[in-house]
Amino acid sequence: MVAQKFLDWAKSASPVERAEGAGLLAHAFLYNDLAEAEREEARLVLTALLDDSPPLVRRAMAENFASAVNLPHYMVLTLAGDQPDIAAIVLARSPLLSDAELVDCAATADAFAQSAIALRPSVSAPVAAALAEVGTCEALISLAVNPGAELLEFSIRRMIERHGHDAGLRAALLARPNLSAALRSDLAGAAAKALSALMTGCGRIVNEKAMSLTREACERANVQIAAESACEANGALSFVAHLRSSGQLTAGLLLRGLLCGNRHLLEAALCELTGVPMARVMGFVAECKSAGFAALYSKAQMPERLLPAFVAGLEAVAKSRCGGPMNARLQLPLVTSVLEACESVNRGELDQLITSLRRLEAEAARDEARDFCRAVASEFPAQRGFDGPCLLPVAIISPALPKSGAPEKPKTPAIAEGFTIDLAAFAAELAAA
Repeated sequence: MVAQKFLDWAKSASPVERAEGAGLLAHAFLYNDLAEAEREEARLVLTALLDDSPPLVRRAMAENFASAVNLPHYMVLTLAGDQPDIAAIVLARSPLLSDAELVDCAATADAFAQSAIALRPSVSAPVAAALAEVGTCEALISLAVNPGAELLEFSIRRMIERHGHDAGLRAALLARPNLSAALRSDLAGAAAKALSALMTGCGRIVNEKAMSLTREACERANVQIAAESACEANGALSFVAHLRSSGQLTAGLLLRGLLCGNRHLLEAALCELTGVPMARVMGFVAECKSAGFAALYSKAQMPERLLPAFVAGLEAVAKSRCGGPMNARLQLPLVTSVLEACESVNRGELDQLITSLRRLEAEAARDEARDFCRAVASEFPAQRGFDGPCLLPVAIISPALPKSGAPEKPKTPAIAEGFTIDLAAFAAELAAA
């Protein structure tokens, strides 16, 4: 009998020899035209080898059985529950394993075996959801980079909730195509919180300062995401609904968006908060000094003390050519205009608002200065080779004045660039705090 000869030989063979023999027997079982009796004997021997103590033997069987379909299901299932380096071989490729079996394996597997499941050529939504719930961070990164993984929004959100502090996972999720604005916002918030926790953990800043910087960074990110989603069908309305449900739809965020020249975010928010159709909201916003806009603003339960700032901002946006639905940077002319309008009517009740506007003015001025310095650094050396430190020409330092005698204000880009949060700038701000 073939089985008797194999078993007698295996008793004295080394682990390496037994592994080679098990591989040959597995290959013969799958691909050779064995007689019925011989095939049954081979099945019994291979089943016995599933309990063989040297892992090399079971590994050889896993390598032969991983992609096969014409073998008993229990063999694959047994190997899928073996030690991680053996289980991963069949978990990554076996077409015999059902979604339910993969979910069970994911619940008890370690990071290596979970990653094997996550990197299968096709990962169904239920399996992906199970990994999102119980998977290690390494496994979730593998899942995120797999284009064959069917990752639904609730699964991605769960991944962010569990391991959003990990930069590798955030980068992998951001690289996935067609990521919704809501998820991009969640990732931006996770990035800001991770950096804040890092700096407070090192004792560099106090918690209150970190919370303030985190809130401002998230607002900047959300304004940019709103700008990027403006061109999508119902993109602004969907994003505003997410901001509202997550507690991020604040008057400060809407004012920042307006001072970027983006009134579409405000319109979408007023539509969401009041239930008034968008067409009517746009009509009221166009007549921002009317009683109708004031009533709409009140119905949205917006802070009454901020109404002058929103009215002045809408007027400034209407008169200015800067900004637009795709803008995500504070526009210094708009901030200055709103600040002057609020100061002209302040009797003490707008002191806090003016303080906030002063901070936004400083931010806008610093952004404008950075743009200027980058432009000089990129253009001037190209015109004249760099040969050591030198003074800038007078024409660059003091540009010719227009006929009015007042210097022209530098123009800032009207198009949002990149996504979503300037982590380097935020980290630098935390470090300088």
